[in-house]
Amino acid sequence: MLQSIVDPWYKSLENPQQFQEQILLELIRDYAKTRYGKNHNASNVRNIADFQFNFPVTDYKALSTYFAQVSAGDHAAILPEPLLCWVMTRGSTGPAKVLPITQTHVEQILTCGARALVNHALRKNDLDLFAGKILNLNFPSSVHTITVDGRKVSYGYSSGTYARLNPALNEISLVPRQEDVDTLGPGITNEDWRNRFELAYQKGLNEKVVAVMGVTPVILAFARYVNERHGKRPKDLWAFKALLCTSVRKIPFRYAPKLGKYYGEAPVVEMYSATEGVFAQQLDDLPYVTPNYDTYLFEVETGHGIKLLHELKRGEWGRLLISSCLFPRYKIGDIIEAAGKNYFRVVGRDRFSVLLEHRLYRLFFGRLV
Repeated sequence: MLQSIVDPWYKSLENPQQFQEQILLELIRDYAKTRYGKNHNASNVRNIADFQFNFPVTDYKALSTYFAQVSAGDHAAILPEPLLCWVMTRGSTGPAKVLPITQTHVEQILTCGARALVNHALRKNDLDLFAGKILNLNFPSSVHTITVDGRKVSYGYSSGTYARLNPALNEISLVPRQEDVDTLGPGITNEDWRNRFELAYQKGLNEKVVAVMGVTPVILAFARYVNERHGKRPKDLWAFKALLCTSVRKIPFRYAPKLGKYYGEAPVVEMYSATEGVFAQQLDDLPYVTPNYDTYLFEVETGHGIKLLHELKRGEWGRLLISSCLFPRYKIGDIIEAAGKNYFRVVGRDRFSVLLEHRLYRLFFGRLV
């Protein structure tokens, strides 16, 4: 069971071209079921060149009209299968986005999301990771309501929603349960987070907590709360075997030293995930992530045109485009850089300040950090 979670990923890293071609054909079959796909002649796509010619690069704003049609009950406007639910982003760089998701998308989130943990456990030969609890510091899954086909439907942050839909991996389970987190309300003020942190502290106090997974700044904020409120550090309370961290850039460099102060010597394992998918995770001890070529199609807008992600040479970088079971050629809003041999790092969000910092660093130092 555990090996089956990571084996397709390992195999895809051996031959990214083959797996990306295979994924393209699978995606095209699904896109052809949607009105969006039919409008872009999905049935005529035979290869990546056809795909890039027929389908434009898109983003959240461009797809908003189709999302409105989904909320009116017409999932086939953009989704190849019925709507499962709606989720929202954290809105860390602007207004929160609200996205429709499907059962296939959630299954991919859960499988790819488990890879960082499973790969780490197998690589370290430490199956004790599956005999304990994972600390749940996710956002609430019930925040607002949306009208879908004339009905009021509750939705919330994607991290909390995915946690609620997958409360356990084999014998590992989340503490506290997402349902308990949701009872504290939808707010995200400092007071709201203190309440959530106290819940996590109390629920986990007498449990065998072996890992924590989530948004990196939240993991750090929890540790500081426990230290200030209870005079202890998480490492004094639990024996952590891994910190599975996501949602910010340069985790190994900027956050790992701070996390070590509170969580001890537990390895920091980086994941590259978003509301739209779990795209990559750390393969080994090198401070980079490697893509899930078996699940998503990756393109990059570079200064020399659009390339497939695996075609990038060391040091090449650009804007990442994701084709998933939800949307084709979706501009996720991140800058990614190749480190060679299918290792990558997320430079940051596609903003002027990030681009300026990156260009200046490459100009003066000319190397990866």
